Amino acid sequence: MNVLLFGKPGAGKGTQAPRVADALGVPTLATGDVLRNALREGTALGLKAKAFMERGDLVPDDVILGIVAETLAKADYARGVVLDGVVRTVPQAEGLDRVLANLKRRLDAVLQFDIDSDDIVRRLSGRTVCEKCQTPYTGREPGSRCDKCGGFLVRRKDDDPDAVRNRLTVYEKQTAPVLEWYERHGARIVTVSAVGDVAKVTTRALKALER
Repeated sequence: MNVLLFGKPGAGKGTQAPRVADALGVPTLATGDVLRNALREGTALGLKAKAFMERGDLVPDDVILGIVAETLAKADYARGVVLDGVVRTVPQAEGLDRVLANLKRRLDAVLQFDIDSDDIVRRLSGRTVCEKCQTPYTGREPGSRCDKCGGFLVRRKDDDPDAVRNRLTVYEKQTAPVLEWYERHGARIVTVSAVGDVAKVTTRALKALER
């Protein structure tokens, strides 16, 4: 089964991806991971991406999608994949559609994790991380001590409430239209609530996919 995870930043896609993939018996594929792998392996597209990154430029969609295509063509992905963060704009959705078509595969479902924006601001602004060992915490104030190493907890800049609201604004402008694109093209869209315990959200997702 090929499933694309979709939702607002902070909806929990990164947390749910390995859990859903494990239950389905397929690997995950995240853009950042495949890009790092291509750079490490020194593939032709990886070297092309490296040139953009060294100039401080964004890696173009066609290069990213080329790396995604090379990855999906590997035997490990023959039975399916859970795609996390691969599609953030309509051109990327169109590109992924072409990649899957060339591999004679199709997207079985778009799994959308639904959560109110105010809940996301509260969720992300409540996250802190140890500045030394990078252990994440929820509900612990910046300046508290890490239970593991005794380091100070800090809030990442992109988890500041104003930064989160800005990310949500960008999402509404650039990424939300992707869902409309999939609706127009007849994709199966499965929506589940992303609110609550991580395990319960996973259970909701798997039951929804079964239906």
